[in-house]
Amino acid sequence: MRSDYGSLSDGDLVTLAVAGTDAAYAEIVRRHRSHVYRLVLGNVADADEALDLVQETFLSAHRALRRYDPARPMRGWLATIALNKCRDWARRRTVRRFFTFARDIDDVAGAMPDDRPDQAVVAADRQELARLRRAIAALPASLREPLVLHAIEGMSQAEAASVLRITGKAVEMRLRRARIRLGEMLGR
Repeated sequence: MRSDYGSLSDGDLVTLAVAGTDAAYAEIVRRHRSHVYRLVLGNVADADEALDLVQETFLSAHRALRRYDPARPMRGWLATIALNKCRDWARRRTVRRFFTFARDIDDVAGAMPDDRPDQAVVAADRQELARLRRAIAALPASLREPLVLHAIEGMSQAEAASVLRITGKAVEMRLRRARIRLGEMLGR
């Protein structure tokens, strides 16, 4: 019989998962997948790529469970792994840029609104959101990562500093610079 894993701490779940209890690791994934997805999507701005990177994040985390420090929050540990996956993806992205550009052109052509005003508003909102995601993804990692952790994931500046292994003051400065750069990129 399966016990209720939902009431266990992340550290207890890791102990069980390391011992071979697959359901314990499934609970870790269930608890943290939406957080990891939002973090990754904020860094890559492509939903399909984000799903792939989330899967890679959890696969890497599973392989590294024995090295997890229960004194450290699971959310921060997974965020570190996810950011590393995003950095790897960015390095590989050069080859993909042409294909992504071609796909973006198709998406814009397919999002042309019909005569109904509601559709026009929905399409405009989608385009603005896509534009914002592309702008965030175009920021240098040093600005993008603190912005996504703090503004999208809702981490405090101290939590973001811990994940990124920088000072809280550095996070504050990078957030300000990221917002200024986004304003310039978006013409605001």
